[in-house]
Amino acid sequence: MVRQQDSTSGTLATLVSGAVLGAAGLGWWLLSEADRRRRLRNQRSMLYAPRMQDGSEAISAGDQPTVETEGHLEARVEQLNAAIADVRRQLEDLGSRD
Repeated sequence: MVRQQDSTSGTLATLVSGAVLGAAGLGWWLLSEADRRRRLRNQRSMLYAPRMQDGSEAISAGDQPTVETEGHLEARVEQLNAAIADVRRQLEDLGSRD
């Protein structure tokens, strides 16, 4: 009867240690996946970083543009179009002088 009790406690200890090792492995895998996803998200965001000069272009995909933001963007586009027209006029003036 003593042998059966020893084998039962040995089996129980094996099951508990297996469960602990399995939980540790699962936890490690979950943490590594979360870290991998975070790194991928940072790499993707860095692809767009050079395009953002003053942060006005930074609108995340989840944000819905508000009326104020749309008005700001329209004003910015008009300002850029005016600057392009000025440069075009200056280039035409330089070309006509030659």
